[in-house]
Amino acid sequence: MREITATGPSVEEAVQSALTQLNTTRDRADITIVEEGKKGLFGLFGTKPSIVTVKMKYDPVEESTNFLKKVLTEMNIVAELETKVEGRNIFISISGEKTALIIGKRGQTLNSLQYLTQIVANRYSNQYLSVEIDAEGYREKRRETLEQLAERLAQKAMKTKQEVHLEPMPSFERKVMHSIISRFPEVETYSVGKEPNRSLVITPKKLKVTR
Repeated sequence: MREITATGPSVEEAVQSALTQLNTTRDRADITIVEEGKKGLFGLFGTKPSIVTVKMKYDPVEESTNFLKKVLTEMNIVAELETKVEGRNIFISISGEKTALIIGKRGQTLNSLQYLTQIVANRYSNQYLSVEIDAEGYREKRRETLEQLAERLAQKAMKTKQEVHLEPMPSFERKVMHSIISRFPEVETYSVGKEPNRSLVITPKKLKVTR
């Protein structure tokens, strides 16, 4: 329940009734007074109740974190979450048991958790939010792996004078690869396909065609 209309002898009592039904507090709600009410003559005749509409204000950080906790629980994983917010960026670090299961092959499970959690965060936000989920420092280790891969494949493209097609990667990993490969003046990159199967292609500059 996200919104409720409540009545009461006074505005305050109507508001309290709505807050109780929504199981929330005043600072987490938007309150609109529909009718201030009327006591009536001698408090008996012509009395009109106060009417208010109370709408929940959701915290996208809290909602996304709770979603992730619920998913991990469904996976029978006991873990601790540490959340940090910097502007429009939400960073969630997972620690505990079964981190290998959380990460998955080449980070596929972790990337899926991140994708879904970001959807939840933006569902409750009026501005775009970016979510990054890490587990036991995997992201930094993965970045080091991507740097080595990017350099090796850039060298391959320059040596063979042919395009090198990479496996599908999430957008943030493609950005890492693109950034590293941009250091090599003889090659460049472009992306092909549609999410979530969009992938990067490294090509010698003279071979690139318009797409």
